[in-house]
This record gives sequence, structure tokens and C-alpha cells, in this order.
Amino acid sequence: MANTLIDWTDKVWNPVTGCTKASAGCKNCYAERFTKELQDKGIEKYKDGFKVVKCHPDCLNDPYKWKKPEKVFVNSMSDLFHKDVPLEFIKRVFQTMYNNEQLVFQILTKRAERLLECDPQLKWTNNIWMGVSVENEAVKYRIDLLRECHARLKFLSIEPLIGNLGELNLKGIDWVIVGGENAPEARPMKEEWVLDIQRQCKEQNVLFFFKQWGGCNGHGSRLLKGKEYRAIPEYRPDFFGV
Repeated sequence: MANTLIDWTDKVWNPVTGCTKASAGCKNCYAERFTKELQDKGIEKYKDGFKVVKCHPDCLNDPYKWKKPEKVFVNSMSDLFHKDVPLEFIKRVFQTMYNNEQLVFQILTKRAERLLECDPQLKWTNNIWMGVSVENEAVKYRIDLLRECHARLKFLSIEPLIGNLGELNLKGIDWVIVGGENAPEARPMKEEWVLDIQRQCKEQNVLFFFKQWGGCNGHGSRLLKGKEYRAIPEYRPDFFGV
């Protein structure tokens, strides 16, 4: 499962599997649907289903096998900062990440409170990027909590965008990804919501990546006003910058 079609990363790495719903963005969870498919196929790692959060220490060695520079999405099938993931295991995940500086690790959470709680005990190196999901105005507070952590590069995943976010304070945020919901019963994303986020990114000098419209508006089209916007931060082991 290392390779992925997620177009802002190169690989996925799942030292944790399983999750529980945290907010409205979780309603049509991709990971939940995919876990069911893998469970039906008899994949041992997913035999306990989605609602059971499990740590997989045997997966901690996988990144050591990946020698070329790549971006790695951490826990596409879970949330590293779920309450059922012990702090000691989170530390072991971080140990693997900062031991593999040839790779960029992209962590995404909806549990920004736990992120901030764990933050003082984590070693943040340049190759560990931290993001939060922000699907509607009700969870914009996650941006403020992300801003307080010590990650060197911070990003937002505004996917699925299911409501107008209004004004955004993007101070300290380096990158914003926007996308619609991809699900059989996808909730629609309005163009004006996307354009407003794009405008604010431009005004606040933040990189903007438009992923897709989703299932209800364009069926996966990546075009926004006829153009693609695919900005991704630059990373080299000897240099940090956007």
C-alpha cells in the first residue's frame, strides 16, 4: 500500500489503522470505505475493521527501505493523534521520520487539541510537515492550534470543503490544499468558497493547491476557472523553504 494516487504526495505509510468520527468532514470517510474493501479481501492488517484503532510496530521500519527523496502521507487510514494512540508510539513514529531525512512526512489530523498536548514531547525536524483538516467554519479553531505547534512547515487540508470558511488567518501557514468530497453521496462544494480561499492565500502569500471538485461538481475535475493550481512546498534535506 505504499504507492498512492493522492496527488499531493508520493506514498502512504500507515503505522496506525482505524479511527472514529471527529467532525462533519468525517461523514463520508474515504478511509472507512477503503478499510471495508481491504477487510473483505482478507488483508490481515485491516481484519478488525475501521472502528478499532491499532498500532502496527512492524510498519515502523518501512521508511528505511525508501531511499529516494519522496513525500510520504502518514496515516492515510487513521489519525496519528487519535486518543487511542499512545504517546510513546507517536514518539516512535517521529523517531522513524527524523531518521529518514531523504523523505518528507506529511501528517494530517482532525485532533489538533491532542497534537498540541503532545507537541512539547516531539522532535520536529525539517522533513516533518504538520497539517490539520478544516472542512467548515465550525472547525477553523484547528488552524489556531496548529499555529502553536513547533512543526517547521504547517499546512491545511480543506477537503472536503463543505461550507464557506469566511475570513482566514493564515499567519504561520505555508500551504493550503482544497478539494471537494469524493463519495457516493458527496456533498457539493461551491465555486465561490474555493475562489475566496484562493484569494486569501494569494493575499497572505500562502501556496495554494486545488485538488479536485469531487463527486458532485465536475466529477474529479482539477480545473478552477479553466486552470490547474498545483503548488507544493519545496524541500531538500539541507535546506528548508517554500
